[in-house]
Amino acid sequence: MEETLRVQCFTGVELANYIPAVAQLRIEIFRDFPYLYDGDMAYEAKYLQTYIQSSGSVIVLVFDGEAVVGAATGVPLVHETSEVQRPFLVTGIDPRDVFYIGELVLRKAYRGRGQGVRFFNEIERHAHNIGPFKYAALCAVDRPSDHAQCPVDYLSLDDFWRKRGYKRQPQLRTMFSWREIGATMSSEKPMTFWLKNLVGASDGEQL
Repeated sequence: MEETLRVQCFTGVELANYIPAVAQLRIEIFRDFPYLYDGDMAYEAKYLQTYIQSSGSVIVLVFDGEAVVGAATGVPLVHETSEVQRPFLVTGIDPRDVFYIGELVLRKAYRGRGQGVRFFNEIERHAHNIGPFKYAALCAVDRPSDHAQCPVDYLSLDDFWRKRGYKRQPQLRTMFSWREIGATMSSEKPMTFWLKNLVGASDGEQL
């Protein structure tokens, strides 16, 4: 199966052709813990407009034949929403210095085969090409370790992100709202940002 995989990058309006595929991946992958997201295609189409409208965006897709089995998105932080930019403004980080990774989603059957590393490499290469940016950032939901819906075999991505040079920044926090599985309404969830210095800081350096 692996020899059929290919990775391709798209920017801006090029994503328009892949909105249904990326939206379906987000709904499928984020339904699992820790997000427990009960998504719908209408919201997803609206959400993905951010990447279509930004000339600096990048979308990295993994194809198995013609099927999209993985996707990663990135965009200059200045093109993101206020709830994404606000923590940086409050702590004195210029959003113009940050390239934001929106999501990295990959179907389970394709994990553990280097595609996650490829996602980061492609997005960071894009950020360097259109920069300069001082930081790459991603954001993750905060869940307690004893959460009732945490599977016994759940494996956090924290160590993987650390190996890619990202460090959790407790001072950079925001709230995102979505409807969880089994809920009738959306509710806010605490989110924390992780940053990687793109201008040569050591792996152990933190803001």
